[in-house]
Amino acid sequence: MFFCFFFFFTFTSPSVLHLVQFGNTCYCNSVLQALYFCRPFREKVLAYKAQPRRKESLLTCLADLFNSIATQKKKVGVIPPKKFISRLRKENELFDNYMQQDAHEFLNYLLNTIADLLQEERGQERQQNGRLVQNGGGPAGPTATEGEEVHKAPQQTWVHEIFQGTLTNETRCLNCEAVSSKDEDFLDLSVDVEQNTSITHCLRGFSDTETLCSEYKYYCEQCRSKQEAQKRMRVKKLPMILALHLKRFKYMEQLHRYTKLSYRVVFPLELRLFNTSGDATNPDRMYDLVAVVVHCGSGPNRGHYITIVKSHGFWLLFDDDIVEVSPGGTCLTGSGPTLSCCSAAASMCLGSVYLDRCPCRSRLSKTHASPFHTCVLDLALPPCRAWL
Repeated sequence: MFFCFFFFFTFTSPSVLHLVQFGNTCYCNSVLQALYFCRPFREKVLAYKAQPRRKESLLTCLADLFNSIATQKKKVGVIPPKKFISRLRKENELFDNYMQQDAHEFLNYLLNTIADLLQEERGQERQQNGRLVQNGGGPAGPTATEGEEVHKAPQQTWVHEIFQGTLTNETRCLNCEAVSSKDEDFLDLSVDVEQNTSITHCLRGFSDTETLCSEYKYYCEQCRSKQEAQKRMRVKKLPMILALHLKRFKYMEQLHRYTKLSYRVVFPLELRLFNTSGDATNPDRMYDLVAVVVHCGSGPNRGHYITIVKSHGFWLLFDDDIVEVSPGGTCLTGSGPTLSCCSAAASMCLGSVYLDRCPCRSRLSKTHASPFHTCVLDLALPPCRAWL
């Protein structure tokens, strides 16, 4: 599930263009549609397109695709992402087939691949600058020691700036009360789901205290022996875009296969994380939901992915080459609408975030759409919850 963070301001609505499916590529189309409606990510990709031409990569193909969407004169149309799909299949054999794939796996692969490409290009630029300095031209580069430090610690890219947060894993020895902590970066959070629960409850469960005992005792450096301990995970640094992945596919030992947990999970259109550490940066950051990637079907290797995005206060449903837009829209004040998804369960959501710096923000009106597709999405008016 994703959420994104930036200051709230008006902007030109992006084009509403369909992506053609090339043999069970809805897992890819749905994620690309959601990412395109995340403004910070879209702007970085389009800025990359404007730079001097590089050899073809997954990022250059993505930049070409986003540029094709952004420069279309028509606000509604069809875009075939054939070049991007071909490159994806060429680079990773996991996607080099016509079978249904996991959207979350694709998202992780895409973000990590882009980050690796950006780091590689930055390293090549440093090497070129270093050769210029040795030849007596160009700007002064880093010293040998500085260069070694740069190579030891991978540089942050705009992928990390947008999506990366930090978790802190705290372990407290129950014998000496010593606390140890270890930080771990993430690009998305995967949370377990339970029946009749909510996103807030799922996130709290993510940070539940776990007792380490019996054969799982913790080795305490202070006690120099294995001791019972309590362990918990908390968010230390909130990302600009928060990606939350609901773990709906669970391996069932008795069936020897993965099954889908089609539980109804309530989540608000606004989200604040409370399971943050004491030294967390911006712990009061508020996230607004802007997109949801939904898996419709009974299992991981079958079914279909769709995307629901928010643009200019309206909710749009993207189903490959079909886009359904609200015909009118209704303005509400206060807590906002409820989205009810009956036959599909959300496996991943993308959202946009802004800092709450407007004291009258709770009185701002919210616009929501009429029903897009009665068998998939049904809009109702009870207070501020989204059932997906």
